[in-house]
Amino acid sequence: MTTGSLLRSLECAACGRGHDADRVQGVCAACGKPLFCRYDLARARASLTPATFAARGSSLWRWRELLPVRDARAVADLGESTTPLIELPELAAELGVGRLRLKEEGTLPTGSFKARGMAVAISRARELGVRGVFLPSAGNAGGAAAAYGRRAGLEVRVWLPEETPAANRMETEALGARVARVPGHIGDAGRRAREEAGRDGLFDLSTLREPYRLEGKRTMGLELFEAGLPTAIVYPAGGGTGLIALWKVFAELRELGWLEAAPPRLFVVQAEGCAPVVRAFREGLAASPPVADPRTIASGLRVPAALGDFLMLRAVRESGGDAEAVSDATLLETMGALSSRTGVLLCPEGAAALAAVPALARRGKLGPLDDVVVFHTASGLKYREAWEAALARSEGPGA
Repeated sequence: MTTGSLLRSLECAACGRGHDADRVQGVCAACGKPLFCRYDLARARASLTPATFAARGSSLWRWRELLPVRDARAVADLGESTTPLIELPELAAELGVGRLRLKEEGTLPTGSFKARGMAVAISRARELGVRGVFLPSAGNAGGAAAAYGRRAGLEVRVWLPEETPAANRMETEALGARVARVPGHIGDAGRRAREEAGRDGLFDLSTLREPYRLEGKRTMGLELFEAGLPTAIVYPAGGGTGLIALWKVFAELRELGWLEAAPPRLFVVQAEGCAPVVRAFREGLAASPPVADPRTIASGLRVPAALGDFLMLRAVRESGGDAEAVSDATLLETMGALSSRTGVLLCPEGAAALAAVPALARRGKLGPLDDVVVFHTASGLKYREAWEAALARSEGPGA
C-alpha cells in the first residue's frame, strides 16, 4: 500500500553529493554533513494543490506525498496532528508587534515537537529494514523515540546527560527504551552513544545524522502555510533541526509555486550560557565555535556544538532574520509571568523564545507591521525542576 511519496533522492546540504534514498543512509559519505531529502516537486506541482491536503483532516500524514515514507504499512502513528496557534493580542500590543501567536507544540504525542521528527524517522527506519536505533537526547527526543520505536517494534537505546529533567528520563524508560545516564552535556552523551551503540549495529538517530527527522519537522512550516504565514518566526534552537526544516520547506513551497510572497524571517533564540549560533551570527562566522562549558536550565538549548550550525546560520541570514540570546533569569521570569496570562504552561525553551520578542523589538528587528509566530516546543509539565526555580522567583500568581 503506497503513500504516494514523491521522494526522489538524498542530497548533501553542504557539498551537494547525491545518495540513494532507498538505502539506509546517515550523513554524507563524502564530507560527513547532513543529507536533505529531495522530492519531485514538478510532479507535485502538476498533481497537487494546497486544497488537496486541506481536505484530508488534521493528521501529520495528510502531507504524505511530501514526506519520505513510501509504504503506508510502515507508518508508526500515535495520532500526531495539527497544533494550535494561540492568539496573544494584549501581549502583542505591549511588546510592540502587530500580531503575536504561539504555536503550541506541547499538544503532540509525548508532549513536544520531537514527535513530528520521530514519527517520520522511525517509520522510514522501519520501512528500510532497520531493527534498532540509538541517540543521545536532552530529554524530549528520547521520549519521542521511545514511543514511536515501541509503536514500530524497534529497539531504542537513549543516552541522557545526568542533568536531563527527571520527567524526560522517566518517560523514556517507561516507554521501553534502554536508558544510560552520562556525566556532562549532550555532546558527551553523543560520544558515549556512538562508542557503545555503534558496536551493537544500531542505527544512529542523532540530530541531523540521518535525513528523516528533519522531514517530519517540515510539517510545522506546512501547517503555518495552511493557516496563513507570518512575517516573522521566533524559534528556540539547540540542535536546530526545526529551524532548518522551516527554511527548507519554505524554499520548497516557493518552488511549488504555492508561496509567492517572501517567506517569513527566521529569528533564532538561544540561552546566554550556551549560545554558539548567536555568537557566530553576530561575528559573521559561517560556523559556530563550540561552547566549552554550556550552562542553562533550558535543557533543550544546552547544545554546545550542532552538526547543522552552518545551516542554521544560512537559514537566518537568507531569510533576513536575526539572533538573540536570553539569560536564564529572564526566561524563568517569563515562565512565571506569562504562563498565567497566556493560558499555556510554558517550557523553558518556549519561554526563551517569548522573552526574545521584546529584545528584538527594542533592536528594531520586529515592529508594529509584523505578524510574529513564536514556537512553544514542549509542554511545561515536563520541566518540574525549571518550574520550581521559576516559582521561587515569582511573588505569586500573575506576578
